[in-house]
Amino acid sequence: MRREGSPFTGLSTVALKEAADHMTSARMHLAMLLVLLTAIGAIYGAIGQIKNTVGQDPFLFLRLFTTARDPLPSFVSFLGFLLPLLAIALAFDAINGEYSRRTMSRILAQPIYRDGLLAGKFLGGLIVLTICLVTLWLLVTGLGILTLGLPPSGEEVLRGIGFLLCCIAYSGVWLAVALLFSTVFRSPATSALAALSLWLLFTVFWSMLAPLIASAAAPVDQFDPMSVVTNAELQQGIARASPFTLFGEMTLGLLHPATRALGLIFFGQLQGAVMGAPLPFSQSALLVWPQFAGLIAAMIVVFTIAYVVFQRQEIRA
Repeated sequence: MRREGSPFTGLSTVALKEAADHMTSARMHLAMLLVLLTAIGAIYGAIGQIKNTVGQDPFLFLRLFTTARDPLPSFVSFLGFLLPLLAIALAFDAINGEYSRRTMSRILAQPIYRDGLLAGKFLGGLIVLTICLVTLWLLVTGLGILTLGLPPSGEEVLRGIGFLLCCIAYSGVWLAVALLFSTVFRSPATSALAALSLWLLFTVFWSMLAPLIASAAAPVDQFDPMSVVTNAELQQGIARASPFTLFGEMTLGLLHPATRALGLIFFGQLQGAVMGAPLPFSQSALLVWPQFAGLIAAMIVVFTIAYVVFQRQEIRA
């Protein structure tokens, strides 16, 4: 039968309902409390490290995000580790939870197509993640102004907004992954374990596997200098299959203005460059654009796979 009307009828209703449910759930409150406490700890350690450089460092506020103090890592490291967990916590039971509660057939009996339901679930989670990240970014900025006693410059604000967009894209990838596993597996526990396993693979083990895969595919010949370059390029390409690697490169390019390259660079390419001089924001944005586009593409591809799987599932009352 040919369906009538837009396939996204009811999308806004589902998205707002999902966002409201997430914002009032105990699971969300516990996850955000964990992120908030760790972020405040990281910022407190960073402020203690950089207070003595007020007036000397032109990008003092950017160091709030990147400075670490033992035993605490930097704010960026905390986000790279915890944002996937927060996204997985929001979506690991988005679809199979409806099956478990026997509410899927009731929802689809309303004038809501599967397209609008799945997209609304995803957008609802993304709205909540965006609200949380914007709040956290404003909190860090406010703490920096109160403790350092000076406002951020326009360049720092632009780089901070760019970093915020990168965090949203990074968490969106893991939200789509959790939604995919929620669609594939009928058990919420299984989908959560699958998402966490993939997170562990790409966050912890992928940096160890990339050199092994590159050495097996393109072994280094000590008598051929080009084999070293080929191996290094292949290793970097394999490492960039991980969202964690892409997120790390984006934060490096945006929060460290002196960064001029994120890949292999030869001596001849450095001629005429002033080493240590910061790049303008526009150049840093161009530098990290491929990584940002890669995260957006990964999010779209994973969501599309979830969409196809969900469309093919049989739903019974």
